[in-house]
Amino acid sequence: MSLLGLHWSIPMLFLLLPLALLPWFNHNQEKIVAWIDFVPVDPLSRVIGTTLKLLASIAIASLILALAEPYLPEKKVDRVAEGAEIILLLDRSRSMDDAFAVKHQAAMVTVGKKNSKRRMAKKYLVEFVKKRPDDRFGFVLFSAKSIDLLPLTYSKETILATVEASALGKGLSETNMPEALIQGAKMFEGEKYRGSRIVLLVSDGGQLMSDEEKEQIKSLYKQKNVSIYWIYLRDHKGKTLEEDSGNLLWADIPEKKLHSFFKTMDVPYKAFEAGSLKDFAKALDEIDKQQYQTLVVQETVPKEIKSTPFYAVAMLAILLLAIAQIYTAWGVKKAYE
Repeated sequence: MSLLGLHWSIPMLFLLLPLALLPWFNHNQEKIVAWIDFVPVDPLSRVIGTTLKLLASIAIASLILALAEPYLPEKKVDRVAEGAEIILLLDRSRSMDDAFAVKHQAAMVTVGKKNSKRRMAKKYLVEFVKKRPDDRFGFVLFSAKSIDLLPLTYSKETILATVEASALGKGLSETNMPEALIQGAKMFEGEKYRGSRIVLLVSDGGQLMSDEEKEQIKSLYKQKNVSIYWIYLRDHKGKTLEEDSGNLLWADIPEKKLHSFFKTMDVPYKAFEAGSLKDFAKALDEIDKQQYQTLVVQETVPKEIKSTPFYAVAMLAILLLAIAQIYTAWGVKKAYE
């Protein structure tokens, strides 16, 4: 229920408001006087009497309104900040359980160990999220299927918990990157455009796509005005995405083809090749520095209880009534001395 611009938790207490009229229904104090000149007209006394009744009514009404628990409801407000809206697109295929930043094939057999790619990705993504207070994050985890674990949110506690949970368990053998890329762009559907939009892909491999999938991805990313950053976790062979050594086998691998496709999408795109922990950290630092554009941030203002002003008015009225009673008692005492 809304009244006086406020909402009320217990509006049924309004039924008690007629009690505020009680001070006006006091017992009859009229006396029969033999000679009217004994009781001259006293306008000041009438004003004081009316004022005291009014104060008593205000005290009763204010206490009733305070007990009805007035409040301002939760609302969303926009403010201008600097940052971006970022969808974290994290690969959870089985290869992400391999060791990160190793030089020899033998060292790759480290499923579940502390230095796996997925654990390193989690560690640095957590730090990245913590450094960006005004960003809005979403999270998509993908392997054989893409799962939008978290829609776009300003809640840092929620996104940090989601990133932490993404490192649990073991990955699946298959990867469906086209579905993940499409899901990442679709996270912005129905969203008001607030500023810089990014899909941050963290993966150690690519995937060949059909022409239909490529067209759908191109259309979505251009339509939603979404930029792509790819942190490519390079394998132990040390091949780079930009390498052009004339090796036809390397030119035909999925990572190279995916990189080439991204460059032809006509949307802002940049790849970071991380072959070491230092490279991974530098990639996230560079993204952090680049993506501080003007952004309209939506904040939730929590419910605000407004009982205090009513209690204050009631206390003030009661204080004035108490002072009047003390002064009256003092005056009667002086009259009998």
